Parts: sequence; structure tokens; C-alpha cells
Amino acid sequence: MKKLNNAVDRFAYTHPRFGIPNLMKFIVAGNVIVFLLLSFSNNGAISFLAFDPRAVLHGEIWRLVTFIFVPDSSNLFNLAISLYFYFWIGSMLEREWGTPKFTLYYISGMVLTILTGFIIFLTGGNGSVWGAYYINMSMFFAFAALYPDMQILLFFIIPIKVKWLAWVDAALFAVNILGSAFQLNLIGALLPVVAILNFFVFFWTEISDAVARRRGYAAHVNSHRTIQFKNAAKQQAKKAREQGYHHKCSVCGRTDTDFPNLQFRYCSRCAGYHCFCEDHIFNHEHFTS
Repeated sequence: MKKLNNAVDRFAYTHPRFGIPNLMKFIVAGNVIVFLLLSFSNNGAISFLAFDPRAVLHGEIWRLVTFIFVPDSSNLFNLAISLYFYFWIGSMLEREWGTPKFTLYYISGMVLTILTGFIIFLTGGNGSVWGAYYINMSMFFAFAALYPDMQILLFFIIPIKVKWLAWVDAALFAVNILGSAFQLNLIGALLPVVAILNFFVFFWTEISDAVARRRGYAAHVNSHRTIQFKNAAKQQAKKAREQGYHHKCSVCGRTDTDFPNLQFRYCSRCAGYHCFCEDHIFNHEHFTS
């Protein structure tokens, strides 16, 4: 996966003129045109443009591209909101990545969708795909990964961070996958998986680095070399109440009660919380257990 991710970045860097500038503008315009055709054709236009493996094998190769122009909704208001949202996040991604990488991301989603449809068709299932909903949602996951703390207005009223919407959509993906699997709807079960796979291909380096950082932080926190000062302070306060002193040298046994002018320190290299007076803080054998 990491090799694919590096290959994508290398291709985008070495082919700066690759891609379609303002790609989302053309996709949104295509959706609007097909929606208008739908108003007059009673789904005839959609059935002519949707991806159908059988029709493609009979020469209708335009379906390899035109299925992305099939609208997600037949309701004008819902379609307008979704298209505006897709255009906005697509434009943000293109500015962040550049035209070559963004175009690769969208084309990759299309290719994976087409391959999934053909595989299902060749195994005896229905591999037809109507619309690019999951491709666009893959694009939203990429946006959420790059701008997790950006706030948007849900229903134009409720401010919410993009990362929380992404988690909700991920949960819906899981529900769709399980629901489609139980109904033996292979295309419905696999398309969300393909969208997530496309996301992972392009973000594998960032994801693996984040996991490594979390593991390193957890190891550091749990390491005996790391002093948890809050815990140490609580332990010392409890010990002081029970024993009548705050600090006691682990070598000579002197305490701050008996020697109030003596300075005491804790050693970060010892296992646990061990106190030493100023005479032994740099001159003692480190505790290992």
C-alpha cells in the first residue's frame, strides 16, 4: 500500500500538466444536465448513461465515464445541496493537492468502481452502478483527513467539525455494507469498501505515520523512564501524611523533616519514583524494578 501511495505522489510530481483543471466544475455541470434530461425522459437518460457491464461489452463504452453524471437524488433541493458540497470539497482538495493528484484520486475511484462492477457481473451478479455517490464520499473522507477541525454548518444551523461528520459517514458505510451483505447485494456491499480502499491508497503514509506516533507516545508514557508528575505528587502527599515527611533519600535515609535545608530530587532513569538527596542524586545505582 505504501508503494502505491509513493507511486501516486511521484507521478503527480513528475507530471504537473496531467489532469483536468476544475474537474468538479464539469462533474457538477454534467449532473445538472442529466437531472434536466431526467425531468423529460422518465429515467430514460439515466438508463442510457449508467454503468452496465453487459452494455459496455456490447460497445456502449461511454458508460465507463457517464455514470458519474447520474444524480444521487431526484429531489432538486437535495441535489443542489449535495452538488454544492461536492464542488466545494473537490475544489479545496484540488488546491491542496494540485490538479494531477486530485484528478488521479477521482479517476482511481472510478476505475475501482468499474472493476468491481465487472467482477460482480462476471461472477453472475448485477454489476450496474448508478451515480458516483461512493466516489464522492471517498473524496469527502480525503477532505476530512486534511481538514479534520474545520467547522461547517449542518443544516445551515448547527456548527460541527468535519471529522465528526466523517465518523458518522463511516458508521453509515458499515451499516450499508452489512445490510447489503445480508441481502446478498454484492454491488451495494462492495462499493463502500472500494471507496474506503481508494482513500487508504492515497492516505496510507499519513495513516501509518499517525499510528506510529500514537504507539510511540503510548510507549513513552508507559515507560519507566517517564515520570508522571501528577501521580508522583499524589503518592508523595499520601506518603507525607502517613510518614510525617515529604522526601526521603533512598540511599542515606535522610528526610526533609530531619534536614529541612537539604534539597531532594527524583531520578528519571530509575524504575518507579525514587527520591535522592543532593549528595546522592548524581551518585547512586539506578533502580531497575
